[in-house]
Amino acid sequence: MTTHDDTSTHDDPTAPALGVLDGIVRHTTVHGIPTLYAPRPGEITAGLVFRVGHADETLPSSGITHLVEHLALYRLGLSDLHYNGTTASTYTLFHVTGDEDEVVTYLNSVCEALRDLPMDRLETEKEILRTEAGSRGQGAPSQMPLWRYGAQGYGLSSYEEHGTRTLTPDQVRHWAETRFTRDNAVLFLTADHVPDGLDLSLPAGRRFPTPAPSSALPVTPAYLRGEDGHLVFTSVLRRSTAASVFAEVLGRALFQDLRQKGGYSYSAEADYSPRDAGFATLTAYADALPQKQDAAVGGFVDVFARLRAGRIEQAELDSARGKLLKRYDVPDLGAALLPSYALSLLIGHPILSPDQHRAELEAVGVVDLREVAREAWEGGLLQVPTQGADWAGLTPAPQFSPSGVSGTLHPSLEDDDVTLIIGEAGVTLSTPGGLVTVRYDGCAAMTTRPDGARGLTGLDGFRVAVEPTLFGDVTAERIAVLDKAVPAAAVVPLPARPAEEIPRPREGAAPAPRTPADESKQTEGQGARAAGRVSGRFVLVAALATVWPVLLVTLLVNGIQEPGIRLPVIAGCVLEFWLIRAARNLYRTGQPTTPQ
Repeated sequence: MTTHDDTSTHDDPTAPALGVLDGIVRHTTVHGIPTLYAPRPGEITAGLVFRVGHADETLPSSGITHLVEHLALYRLGLSDLHYNGTTASTYTLFHVTGDEDEVVTYLNSVCEALRDLPMDRLETEKEILRTEAGSRGQGAPSQMPLWRYGAQGYGLSSYEEHGTRTLTPDQVRHWAETRFTRDNAVLFLTADHVPDGLDLSLPAGRRFPTPAPSSALPVTPAYLRGEDGHLVFTSVLRRSTAASVFAEVLGRALFQDLRQKGGYSYSAEADYSPRDAGFATLTAYADALPQKQDAAVGGFVDVFARLRAGRIEQAELDSARGKLLKRYDVPDLGAALLPSYALSLLIGHPILSPDQHRAELEAVGVVDLREVAREAWEGGLLQVPTQGADWAGLTPAPQFSPSGVSGTLHPSLEDDDVTLIIGEAGVTLSTPGGLVTVRYDGCAAMTTRPDGARGLTGLDGFRVAVEPTLFGDVTAERIAVLDKAVPAAAVVPLPARPAEEIPRPREGAAPAPRTPADESKQTEGQGARAAGRVSGRFVLVAALATVWPVLLVTLLVNGIQEPGIRLPVIAGCVLEFWLIRAARNLYRTGQPTTPQ
């Protein structure tokens, strides 16, 4: 028998937040889970939402939430029910549509599985998730979270799910016991009552706040070079009604200017998506043929410039506002709004009644949109298919690290200008463009192969691949330095590779600069600032190394007859040798000396 309190009960912890919905949505608790319900004719749709998602994981454990979701649904098998599960950045949703008995059966089955996950299915479900990932297309915006957040938190959506290879039953079980709890969940139902027979017993826990955002962008607005044919812009905005209206205005302006007027794009659109209780992600996208990419970028920047200047027609605002107001022109309004209310309750975002939201929409003016446009541009990251966007006042996103580490030098067997450095503090790849460094104390994950290969990914998203076959003198002893220094929790063992997949040196084939990317996608740095190449220190030392021989020859010629000239000349030659070596090291590693 279902045990729950009436909507008026003082035991309902959600009552204060949901008071504004009285008369629209009823609320109660079922087995300690806050429950929202509102009637709608026909079959019932129910959703059990937990405040846990990809952003709560680490790179080595990534996929653990998705894995719990799959295991919880396994016992439903080939049911005729219309059901599914979804793992997003900050929440996991189990949803179903059916009659009352079917909904009860589904919800009870999910909770029963969460209490006792079928661990005999663990390895099979891991393989299913890897197969799913392999067949999932990587859209143009897929790398944007990585560049903004790095290899942690909200940036993990850009990476493969490493945990599908290494997670143990105890780790998965612990995750379910601590994150999939009654105190970290909300239930919603499109019904006029809570069905009898529900058994949603789950362990007690706590409501987890959404993760604090990390940052891999030292300066915004910034840009990066992406795939041909795709223009992507993202920004993080404070959540507000004006920001949601701005996204509509921006989408319409891009469609009008880039497609209808310019003919540069077929798709031109914008989206506003809540990230957490206080902030949302604005995403704008446009496609373009290769011959029109420059024009599309210019048109996009022009649209934003117009909106930032406040040149917004009242008709544009009215049209966008009208579209959002239509959300409330539907029958059974309370039932239609249940999912958004449940998510707001789960993450702690203030809940507005339909009348309150309508009033806020009516109050949005052109000045409000101008301020949102400026905020969006200032925090923006633009992925361009062309060479750059410096002309638009954007700064290149970091493609190289600001410094390197000291350690043993391992020259590339493919390119004399590329060197791998393995040190006590981390690893550095020195390339003609700059340095890429992953420090052990900032290592998000290190993949390992039985053949000795190691792939280190930093929390900032930079990655260095250590392939013993591609660099000189990368012995087992040097690999042991990495294995000892990287925390065990960050290690991701990968299976052995077929011999033909182990890379071999190719003459004249220089490795591309490693930029923030996962193993499956490497992006070549273009237009990047040099780090540790032609630096100020290099210019100074190189100048001294050039001038000093002239002074040395002058000293020798003018003092050739002096009896004590030999010792100063020898000292001068030693100094010249040191200057030349220091200039070389500064050029290749960013440091004057490289201790062994």
